[in-house]
Amino acid sequence: MSETQQPQRTLLAQLLMQKPIVRAYELRSEGIDPKTISRAVAAGELIRISRGLYQRPDSDIDTHQALAEAAKKVPRGVVAMVSALAYHELTDQMPRKVWMAVSVKDWSPSASSYPPVRIVEFRDRYMQQGIEHHTISGTRVPIYSIPKTLADVFRNRKLVDRSVAVEALRATLDQRRATPASIAEAAMAGDAWNIMRPYLEALTSNG
Repeated sequence: MSETQQPQRTLLAQLLMQKPIVRAYELRSEGIDPKTISRAVAAGELIRISRGLYQRPDSDIDTHQALAEAAKKVPRGVVAMVSALAYHELTDQMPRKVWMAVSVKDWSPSASSYPPVRIVEFRDRYMQQGIEHHTISGTRVPIYSIPKTLADVFRNRKLVDRSVAVEALRATLDQRRATPASIAEAAMAGDAWNIMRPYLEALTSNG
């Protein structure tokens, strides 16, 4: 191995300790060339998950790893809708694709690449509401909060069946994952209050 390859492989190992999942452009920006990446894959030091997306071979596999991979794939996206409900354990639905919200002006990835992603375009005012960050497989993943996600699934009734939205609302209240006040506030901010209000009132009624 040449003197230039050795430092790059060492640097690659150091980067993978910090980020178990990385994109090729992140490696290149740190000075690691494509040949070094290819050699690391051939040597089993790096696993190619999909085109331009790599993982450290000994990293722990998180049950939500697809969300981390989707976050790398759609850097300006936010995990949303049914995928956010599933992450928060508020639905039994297991989406085949990772739902990612993007601004209408942002780039959308190829639908054929891994992991499969379902893009939902949000207006800018909806994009910035209720974003939380969770660490999954060493990756900082933006995911919408529970109240924000409830507002989104109620507002987008053509995309998410109403029964899924209502059951998620019921689960949120039963598990005390969010207060009725915070849910109502997010629904008002997300233009979903008129749709959600009768369900929230029925589920919180003492009668």
